[in-house]
Amino acid sequence: MTVWDDLVGQEKVSAVLDAAARDADALVTAAAAHEPPPEASKMTHAWLFTGPPGAGRNQAARAFAAALQCVSPDRALGGSPGCGFCDGCHTALLGTHADVTAVAAVGAEILVKDMRDTVRKSFTSPANGRWQIILVEDAERLNEKSANAVLKAVEEPAPRTVWLLCAPSIEDVLPTIRSRCRHLNLSTPSVGAVADMLVRRDGIEPEAAAAAARATQGHVDRARRLATDPAARERRASVLGLPLRLDEVGACLKAAQELVDAAAEDAKQLAEEMDAKEAEELKAALGAAQGGRLPRGTAGVMKDLEDMQKRRRTRTQRDSLDIALGDLTAFYRDVLALQLGSRVAIANADAEDALERLARGSTPESTLRRIEAIGACREALDRNVAPLLAVEAMTMALRAG
Repeated sequence: MTVWDDLVGQEKVSAVLDAAARDADALVTAAAAHEPPPEASKMTHAWLFTGPPGAGRNQAARAFAAALQCVSPDRALGGSPGCGFCDGCHTALLGTHADVTAVAAVGAEILVKDMRDTVRKSFTSPANGRWQIILVEDAERLNEKSANAVLKAVEEPAPRTVWLLCAPSIEDVLPTIRSRCRHLNLSTPSVGAVADMLVRRDGIEPEAAAAAARATQGHVDRARRLATDPAARERRASVLGLPLRLDEVGACLKAAQELVDAAAEDAKQLAEEMDAKEAEELKAALGAAQGGRLPRGTAGVMKDLEDMQKRRRTRTQRDSLDIALGDLTAFYRDVLALQLGSRVAIANADAEDALERLARGSTPESTLRRIEAIGACREALDRNVAPLLAVEAMTMALRAG
Protein backbone atom coordinates (compact mmCIF):
# COMPACT_ATOMS: atom_id res chain seq x y z
CA MET A 1 0.00 0.00 0.00
CA THR A 2 1.48 3.36 -1.08
CA VAL A 3 0.19 6.89 -1.51
CA TRP A 4 -0.26 6.21 -5.24
CA ASP A 5 -2.76 3.38 -4.76
CA ASP A 6 -5.74 5.74 -4.51
CA LEU A 7 -5.02 7.33 -7.90
CA VAL A 8 -7.51 5.29 -9.89
CA GLY A 9 -6.54 4.72 -13.52
CA GLN A 10 -3.65 7.22 -13.42
CA GLU A 11 -0.64 4.93 -13.82
CA LYS A 12 1.34 7.32 -16.05
CA VAL A 13 0.78 10.27 -13.71
CA SER A 14 1.76 8.14 -10.70
CA ALA A 15 4.99 7.11 -12.43
CA VAL A 16 5.92 10.76 -13.16
CA LEU A 17 5.21 11.84 -9.60
CA ASP A 18 7.04 8.87 -8.12
CA ALA A 19 10.16 9.73 -10.14
CA ALA A 20 9.92 13.38 -9.08
CA ALA A 21 9.50 12.39 -5.42
CA ARG A 22 12.63 10.24 -5.63
CA ASP A 23 14.62 13.16 -7.04
CA ALA A 24 13.13 15.54 -4.46
CA ASP A 25 14.28 13.18 -1.72
CA ALA A 26 17.76 13.12 -3.23
CA LEU A 27 17.85 16.94 -3.30
CA VAL A 28 16.97 17.22 0.40
CA THR A 29 19.41 14.47 1.35
CA ALA A 30 22.23 16.13 -0.60
CA ALA A 31 21.50 19.51 0.98
CA ALA A 32 21.57 17.99 4.48
CA ALA A 33 24.96 16.43 3.73
CA HIS A 34 26.23 19.70 2.17
CA GLU A 35 26.75 17.91 -1.11
CA PRO A 36 26.03 19.26 -4.62
CA PRO A 37 22.50 18.57 -5.88
CA PRO A 38 21.96 15.69 -8.31
CA GLU A 39 22.02 16.56 -11.98
CA ALA A 40 18.97 16.36 -14.29
CA SER A 41 16.45 16.31 -11.45
CA LYS A 42 12.82 15.62 -12.36
CA MET A 43 11.69 17.74 -9.42
CA THR A 44 10.46 21.30 -9.94
CA HIS A 45 9.00 23.96 -7.67
CA ALA A 46 5.53 24.31 -9.26
CA TRP A 47 3.08 21.74 -10.64
CA LEU A 48 -0.29 22.10 -12.35
CA PHE A 49 -2.72 19.17 -12.13
CA THR A 50 -5.64 19.27 -14.57
CA GLY A 51 -8.39 16.87 -15.51
CA PRO A 52 -12.17 16.51 -15.66
CA PRO A 53 -14.27 16.36 -12.48
CA GLY A 54 -13.78 13.08 -10.68
CA ALA A 55 -10.43 12.27 -12.31
CA GLY A 56 -8.67 12.78 -8.97
CA ARG A 57 -6.49 15.84 -9.55
CA ASN A 58 -6.70 16.93 -5.88
CA GLN A 59 -5.98 13.37 -4.75
CA ALA A 60 -2.93 13.24 -7.04
CA ALA A 61 -1.61 16.50 -5.62
CA ARG A 62 -2.25 15.34 -2.05
CA ALA A 63 -0.50 12.00 -2.72
CA PHE A 64 2.50 13.86 -4.17
CA ALA A 65 2.62 16.10 -1.10
CA ALA A 66 2.66 13.00 1.10
CA ALA A 67 5.48 11.43 -0.93
CA LEU A 68 7.52 14.64 -0.63
CA GLN A 69 7.08 14.60 3.16
CA CYS A 70 7.72 10.85 3.52
CA VAL A 71 10.12 9.94 6.35
CA SER A 72 9.95 6.16 6.06
CA PRO A 73 13.24 4.39 6.93
CA ASP A 74 12.84 2.36 3.72
CA ARG A 75 13.20 5.58 1.74
CA ALA A 76 16.67 6.13 3.14
CA LEU A 77 17.60 2.61 2.03
CA GLY A 78 16.69 3.24 -1.58
CA GLY A 79 12.96 2.64 -1.37
CA SER A 80 10.46 4.90 -3.09
CA PRO A 81 9.05 7.82 -1.04
CA GLY A 82 5.33 7.64 -0.34
CA CYS A 83 4.96 4.62 1.94
CA GLY A 84 1.54 5.82 3.12
CA PHE A 85 2.16 4.84 6.75
CA CYS A 86 4.88 7.05 8.20
CA ASP A 87 4.05 10.22 10.11
CA GLY A 88 4.94 12.43 7.14
CA CYS A 89 2.68 10.54 4.72
CA HIS A 90 -0.13 10.06 7.22
CA THR A 91 -0.43 13.69 8.30
CA ALA A 92 -0.05 15.01 4.74
CA LEU A 93 -2.89 12.77 3.53
CA LEU A 94 -5.10 13.75 6.47
CA GLY A 95 -4.41 17.47 5.99
CA THR A 96 -2.76 17.98 9.40
CA HIS A 97 0.90 18.25 8.37
CA ALA A 98 2.37 21.57 9.53
CA ASP A 99 4.19 22.07 6.24
CA VAL A 100 1.34 21.23 3.87
CA THR A 101 -1.08 24.14 3.46
CA ALA A 102 -4.24 23.53 1.44
CA VAL A 103 -6.33 26.35 -0.02
CA ALA A 104 -9.81 25.70 -1.40
CA ALA A 105 -12.52 28.09 -2.54
CA VAL A 106 -15.25 28.56 0.04
CA GLY A 107 -17.27 30.74 -2.32
CA ALA A 108 -17.29 31.59 -5.99
CA GLU A 109 -13.70 32.90 -5.83
CA ILE A 110 -10.49 32.56 -3.84
CA LEU A 111 -10.02 36.09 -2.53
CA VAL A 112 -6.67 37.76 -2.10
CA LYS A 113 -7.26 38.05 1.65
CA ASP A 114 -7.55 34.25 1.75
CA MET A 115 -4.14 33.93 0.06
CA ARG A 116 -2.05 36.54 1.91
CA ASP A 117 -1.01 34.36 4.85
CA THR A 118 -0.45 31.39 2.55
CA VAL A 119 1.78 33.33 0.18
CA ARG A 120 3.71 34.68 3.16
CA LYS A 121 4.17 31.15 4.50
CA SER A 122 5.46 29.96 1.12
CA PHE A 123 8.58 32.08 1.62
CA THR A 124 9.46 30.38 4.93
CA SER A 125 11.49 27.23 5.51
CA PRO A 126 9.68 24.00 6.48
CA ALA A 127 8.93 23.82 10.19
CA ASN A 128 9.61 20.11 10.60
CA GLY A 129 8.94 18.54 7.21
CA ARG A 130 11.18 18.09 4.20
CA TRP A 131 9.35 20.64 2.01
CA GLN A 132 7.05 23.63 2.42
CA ILE A 133 4.07 22.64 0.25
CA ILE A 134 1.21 24.89 -0.87
CA LEU A 135 -1.75 23.02 -2.39
CA VAL A 136 -4.35 25.18 -4.21
CA GLU A 137 -7.32 22.88 -4.85
CA ASP A 138 -9.36 25.32 -6.94
CA ALA A 139 -6.81 27.32 -8.92
CA GLU A 140 -9.48 28.17 -11.51
CA ARG A 141 -11.27 30.18 -8.81
CA LEU A 142 -8.36 32.52 -8.15
CA ASN A 143 -9.52 36.03 -8.99
CA GLU A 144 -7.22 38.60 -10.56
CA LYS A 145 -5.72 39.85 -7.31
CA SER A 146 -5.22 36.46 -5.68
CA ALA A 147 -3.80 35.03 -8.91
CA ASN A 148 -1.26 37.85 -9.08
CA ALA A 149 -0.25 37.14 -5.48
CA VAL A 150 0.33 33.48 -6.38
CA LEU A 151 2.26 34.50 -9.52
CA LYS A 152 4.76 36.51 -7.51
CA ALA A 153 5.36 33.56 -5.20
CA VAL A 154 5.71 31.07 -8.06
CA GLU A 155 8.10 33.37 -9.97
CA GLU A 156 10.56 33.60 -7.07
CA PRO A 157 9.95 30.59 -4.79
CA ALA A 158 11.89 29.74 -1.67
CA PRO A 159 14.40 26.90 -2.17
CA ARG A 160 12.34 24.27 -0.33
CA THR A 161 8.83 25.40 -1.36
CA VAL A 162 6.60 23.50 -3.80
CA TRP A 163 3.35 24.84 -5.29
CA LEU A 164 0.71 22.30 -6.35
CA LEU A 165 -2.15 23.87 -8.33
CA CYS A 166 -5.29 22.00 -9.39
CA ALA A 167 -7.79 23.08 -12.07
CA PRO A 168 -10.16 21.47 -14.59
CA SER A 169 -8.07 22.54 -17.58
CA ILE A 170 -4.86 24.39 -18.34
CA GLU A 171 -6.89 27.25 -19.88
CA ASP A 172 -8.50 27.89 -16.47
CA VAL A 173 -5.20 29.12 -15.05
CA LEU A 174 -3.51 32.46 -15.68
CA PRO A 175 -1.03 32.00 -18.60
CA THR A 176 1.81 33.56 -16.64
CA ILE A 177 1.26 31.04 -13.82
CA ARG A 178 0.84 27.92 -15.95
CA SER A 179 3.95 28.75 -17.97
CA ARG A 180 5.97 28.38 -14.75
CA CYS A 181 4.44 25.03 -13.79
CA ARG A 182 5.05 21.47 -14.88
CA HIS A 183 1.73 20.28 -16.26
CA LEU A 184 0.15 16.88 -15.57
CA ASN A 185 -3.22 16.05 -17.14
CA LEU A 186 -5.35 13.32 -15.57
CA SER A 187 -7.95 11.43 -17.56
CA THR A 188 -11.32 10.10 -16.44
CA PRO A 189 -10.72 6.60 -15.03
CA SER A 190 -12.57 3.69 -16.58
CA VAL A 191 -15.77 2.42 -15.02
CA GLY A 192 -14.04 -0.89 -14.35
CA ALA A 193 -11.14 0.77 -12.54
CA VAL A 194 -13.50 2.75 -10.28
CA ALA A 195 -15.60 -0.34 -9.51
CA ASP A 196 -12.46 -2.29 -8.64
CA MET A 197 -11.37 0.50 -6.28
CA LEU A 198 -14.76 0.48 -4.50
CA VAL A 199 -14.55 -3.28 -3.97
CA ARG A 200 -10.90 -3.28 -2.91
CA ARG A 201 -10.80 -0.22 -0.66
CA ASP A 202 -14.36 0.29 0.55
CA GLY A 203 -15.58 -3.31 0.67
CA ILE A 204 -18.54 -2.66 -1.64
CA GLU A 205 -20.22 -5.67 -3.21
CA PRO A 206 -19.05 -6.05 -6.84
CA GLU A 207 -22.53 -5.60 -8.35
CA ALA A 208 -23.22 -2.44 -6.32
CA ALA A 209 -19.74 -1.11 -7.08
CA ALA A 210 -20.21 -1.64 -10.81
CA ALA A 211 -23.61 0.10 -10.72
CA ALA A 212 -22.23 3.14 -8.84
CA ALA A 213 -19.20 3.43 -11.14
CA ARG A 214 -21.39 3.14 -14.24
CA ALA A 215 -23.92 5.69 -12.97
CA THR A 216 -21.23 8.29 -12.24
CA GLN A 217 -19.22 7.52 -15.40
CA GLY A 218 -15.88 7.20 -13.64
CA HIS A 219 -16.24 10.04 -11.11
CA VAL A 220 -14.37 8.52 -8.16
CA ASP A 221 -15.75 10.61 -5.27
CA ARG A 222 -19.34 10.53 -6.48
CA ALA A 223 -19.15 6.79 -7.10
CA ARG A 224 -17.97 6.20 -3.54
CA ARG A 225 -20.72 8.37 -2.11
CA LEU A 226 -23.37 6.72 -4.25
CA ALA A 227 -22.17 3.27 -3.20
CA THR A 228 -21.96 4.05 0.53
CA ASP A 229 -24.69 6.65 1.21
CA PRO A 230 -28.36 5.59 0.94
CA ALA A 231 -29.45 9.26 0.99
CA ALA A 232 -27.32 9.95 -2.10
CA ARG A 233 -29.00 7.06 -3.91
CA GLU A 234 -32.43 8.40 -2.95
CA ARG A 235 -31.57 11.88 -4.26
CA ARG A 236 -30.33 10.44 -7.54
CA ALA A 237 -33.49 8.32 -7.95
CA SER A 238 -35.58 11.43 -7.39
CA VAL A 239 -33.63 13.35 -10.04
CA LEU A 240 -33.96 10.52 -12.59
CA GLY A 241 -37.71 10.45 -12.01
CA LEU A 242 -38.04 14.15 -12.76
CA PRO A 243 -38.18 14.04 -16.62
CA LEU A 244 -41.40 12.01 -16.63
CA ARG A 245 -43.10 14.53 -14.33
CA LEU A 246 -42.60 17.62 -16.50
CA ASP A 247 -45.96 17.52 -18.27
CA GLU A 248 -47.34 20.95 -17.31
CA VAL A 249 -46.16 24.34 -16.04
CA GLY A 250 -47.10 23.69 -12.42
CA ALA A 251 -45.17 20.43 -12.38
CA CYS A 252 -42.12 22.17 -13.85
CA LEU A 253 -42.13 24.86 -11.17
CA LYS A 254 -42.66 22.29 -8.42
CA ALA A 255 -39.80 20.13 -9.69
CA ALA A 256 -37.49 23.15 -9.79
CA GLN A 257 -38.34 24.04 -6.20
CA GLU A 258 -37.71 20.45 -5.11
CA LEU A 259 -34.29 20.38 -6.77
CA VAL A 260 -33.23 23.64 -5.14
CA ASP A 261 -34.61 22.60 -1.74
CA ALA A 262 -32.82 19.24 -1.89
CA ALA A 263 -29.53 20.99 -2.66
CA ALA A 264 -30.07 23.42 0.22
CA GLU A 265 -30.84 20.57 2.63
CA ASP A 266 -27.72 18.70 1.53
CA ALA A 267 -25.62 21.82 2.11
CA LYS A 268 -27.24 22.36 5.51
CA GLN A 269 -26.42 18.83 6.65
CA LEU A 270 -22.79 19.20 5.62
CA ALA A 271 -22.58 22.62 7.28
CA GLU A 272 -24.00 21.37 10.58
CA GLU A 273 -21.30 18.73 10.71
CA MET A 274 -18.46 21.18 10.04
CA ASP A 275 -19.49 24.60 11.36
CA ALA A 276 -19.98 23.71 15.02
CA LYS A 277 -16.69 21.81 15.17
CA GLU A 278 -14.78 24.67 13.54
CA ALA A 279 -16.34 27.21 15.91
CA GLU A 280 -15.44 25.19 19.02
CA GLU A 281 -11.88 24.62 17.81
CA LEU A 282 -11.42 28.34 17.12
CA LYS A 283 -12.86 29.32 20.52
CA ALA A 284 -10.47 26.92 22.23
CA ALA A 285 -7.54 28.33 20.23
CA LEU A 286 -8.55 31.87 21.22
CA GLY A 287 -8.72 30.89 24.90
CA ALA A 288 -12.46 31.22 25.42
CA ALA A 289 -13.61 31.12 29.02
CA GLN A 290 -15.97 28.49 30.38
CA GLY A 291 -19.38 29.01 28.85
CA GLY A 292 -17.90 30.13 25.53
CA ARG A 293 -17.16 33.76 26.41
CA LEU A 294 -14.39 35.07 24.15
CA PRO A 295 -11.47 37.26 25.24
CA ARG A 296 -11.63 40.92 24.29
CA GLY A 297 -10.62 41.76 20.75
CA THR A 298 -11.37 38.35 19.29
CA ALA A 299 -14.97 38.87 18.15
CA GLY A 300 -13.73 39.88 14.70
CA VAL A 301 -11.99 36.54 14.27
CA MET A 302 -15.22 34.67 14.97
CA LYS A 303 -17.07 36.97 12.57
CA ASP A 304 -14.53 36.11 9.84
CA LEU A 305 -15.15 32.41 10.46
CA GLU A 306 -18.92 32.88 10.23
CA ASP A 307 -18.54 34.79 6.95
CA MET A 308 -16.35 32.02 5.53
CA GLN A 309 -18.87 29.37 6.59
CA LYS A 310 -21.69 31.29 4.97
CA ARG A 311 -19.78 31.47 1.66
CA ARG A 312 -18.99 27.78 1.91
CA ARG A 313 -22.65 26.87 2.44
CA THR A 314 -23.56 28.80 -0.72
CA ARG A 315 -20.90 26.99 -2.72
CA THR A 316 -21.88 23.60 -1.26
CA GLN A 317 -25.49 24.20 -2.31
CA ARG A 318 -24.36 25.07 -5.85
CA ASP A 319 -22.14 21.98 -5.96
CA SER A 320 -24.97 19.74 -4.80
CA LEU A 321 -27.26 21.24 -7.41
CA ASP A 322 -24.59 20.73 -10.07
CA ILE A 323 -24.45 17.01 -9.22
CA ALA A 324 -28.20 16.77 -9.85
CA LEU A 325 -27.78 18.59 -13.17
CA GLY A 326 -24.99 16.19 -14.08
CA ASP A 327 -27.30 13.24 -13.38
CA LEU A 328 -29.97 14.82 -15.60
CA THR A 329 -27.46 15.34 -18.39
CA ALA A 330 -26.40 11.69 -18.21
CA PHE A 331 -30.07 10.65 -18.29
CA TYR A 332 -30.81 12.57 -21.50
CA ARG A 333 -27.52 11.40 -23.01
CA ASP A 334 -28.77 7.83 -22.50
CA VAL A 335 -32.08 8.78 -24.14
CA LEU A 336 -30.17 10.15 -27.12
CA ALA A 337 -28.08 6.97 -27.36
CA LEU A 338 -31.25 4.86 -27.51
CA GLN A 339 -32.77 7.13 -30.13
CA LEU A 340 -29.70 6.90 -32.33
CA GLY A 341 -29.23 3.17 -31.83
CA SER A 342 -25.80 3.76 -30.32
CA ARG A 343 -23.83 0.94 -28.76
CA VAL A 344 -22.49 3.25 -26.05
CA ALA A 345 -23.02 1.70 -22.63
CA ILE A 346 -26.06 3.11 -20.84
CA ALA A 347 -25.08 4.84 -17.60
CA ASN A 348 -28.54 4.72 -16.02
CA ALA A 349 -29.47 1.10 -16.59
CA ASP A 350 -31.61 1.18 -13.43
CA ALA A 351 -33.91 3.72 -15.14
CA GLU A 352 -34.20 1.85 -18.43
CA ASP A 353 -38.01 1.93 -18.57
CA ALA A 354 -38.07 5.73 -18.26
CA LEU A 355 -35.28 6.07 -20.82
CA GLU A 356 -37.11 3.97 -23.38
CA ARG A 357 -40.39 5.80 -22.77
CA LEU A 358 -38.80 9.19 -23.44
CA ALA A 359 -36.80 7.84 -26.38
CA ARG A 360 -40.01 6.64 -28.05
CA GLY A 361 -41.94 9.80 -27.26
CA SER A 362 -39.46 12.39 -28.54
CA THR A 363 -36.91 13.04 -31.26
CA PRO A 364 -33.10 13.22 -31.10
CA GLU A 365 -33.35 16.95 -31.88
CA SER A 366 -35.57 17.60 -28.86
CA THR A 367 -33.27 15.54 -26.64
CA LEU A 368 -30.30 17.63 -27.76
CA ARG A 369 -32.24 20.80 -26.93
CA ARG A 370 -32.94 19.44 -23.48
CA ILE A 371 -29.26 18.69 -22.90
CA GLU A 372 -28.44 22.24 -24.03
CA ALA A 373 -31.03 23.61 -21.57
CA ILE A 374 -29.28 21.82 -18.70
CA GLY A 375 -25.94 23.24 -19.87
CA ALA A 376 -27.45 26.73 -19.98
CA CYS A 377 -28.67 26.29 -16.41
CA ARG A 378 -25.18 25.33 -15.24
CA GLU A 379 -23.72 28.37 -16.98
CA ALA A 380 -26.32 30.61 -15.35
CA LEU A 381 -25.42 29.24 -11.92
CA ASP A 382 -21.74 29.95 -12.64
CA ARG A 383 -22.76 33.56 -13.31
CA ASN A 384 -24.47 33.65 -9.88
CA VAL A 385 -28.00 33.73 -11.25
CA ALA A 386 -30.48 32.94 -8.46
CA PRO A 387 -30.65 29.10 -8.31
CA LEU A 388 -34.44 28.85 -8.34
CA LEU A 389 -34.76 31.19 -11.33
CA ALA A 390 -32.13 29.25 -13.30
CA VAL A 391 -33.64 25.86 -12.49
CA GLU A 392 -37.19 26.99 -13.29
CA ALA A 393 -36.05 28.17 -16.72
CA MET A 394 -34.42 24.78 -17.24
CA THR A 395 -37.42 22.68 -16.21
CA MET A 396 -39.70 24.74 -18.48
CA ALA A 397 -37.28 24.14 -21.36
CA LEU A 398 -37.19 20.40 -20.60
CA ARG A 399 -40.98 20.32 -20.89
CA ALA A 400 -41.05 22.41 -24.06
CA GLY A 401 -38.17 20.49 -25.71
